[in-house]
Amino acid sequence: MPSNLIQEYMRVDHLPHIWCAGCGNGVLTRDVAVAIDELCSDPENDIERDKVVIVSGIGCSSRAAGYMDFNSLHTTHGRAIAFATGIKLANPALTVIVITGDGDCSAIGGNHLIHAARRNVDMTVVVYNNNIYGMTGGQYSPTTPRGDKGTTAPYGVIDRPFDIAGLAAGAGASLTVRGDTYHVKETTALIKKCIAHKGFALADCRSICPTYYGRKNKKGDAVTMLTKQKECGVLQEVYNAMSDEERVGKYVIGTLTQSNYPEFTEEYQKMIDRAMGKED
Repeated sequence: MPSNLIQEYMRVDHLPHIWCAGCGNGVLTRDVAVAIDELCSDPENDIERDKVVIVSGIGCSSRAAGYMDFNSLHTTHGRAIAFATGIKLANPALTVIVITGDGDCSAIGGNHLIHAARRNVDMTVVVYNNNIYGMTGGQYSPTTPRGDKGTTAPYGVIDRPFDIAGLAAGAGASLTVRGDTYHVKETTALIKKCIAHKGFALADCRSICPTYYGRKNKKGDAVTMLTKQKECGVLQEVYNAMSDEERVGKYVIGTLTQSNYPEFTEEYQKMIDRAMGKED
């Protein structure tokens, strides 16, 4: 990892950022940058910095595309994965990374998520999952836990929350992982694994929002919320050895699902070759 990570991978003239004090999004953005740096520095990988594209939609998390010094696209609400699909089809040699939030990708962007996963388009979707709509005022999101509050749910949410990684896996994603703000080393490695993966990979990264979600639900300050992640986030090998009773209130940090399935742009090129009579 470069000692001057900010100067190397961030648009310094766009700083300081707009994220609130204690927000987990800065930590997760750092994880993405380090994962890219390690992959680009490894001669065994064919990932080049100039061929990395960061795509985002709208929301707190989506501001990351403007701060990161790569080819980047800051798109419309919920449409980041659709834009990313177009980019990958136009130039399959690019490494496409979507940075999105729980509302951006699983509410207005939910259909794009499930169909990109179904097709197994080669991209990495990093979800900054903070259980709330932060930028627009604290409305509850598809991942807000049942019973918790938001500005649009002053008496508590009655909906069941989405498991975004489970949703993506069920739709056909060939790799899903989970990380969080506290487990920096493990989350960076998981994002790195997703970027190196051939196919649709989703990293569901639990962020913290002390300003809206934390304050609204009396979760404490940023340090308290991070401490909670330390207690509840369990490394995969430890989780696998736990009893059902011990797993209550815990979540896995690690690879959730992985499968081998043909990648969409490669299959699309084969179809073009057949249509043009180039098939062997």
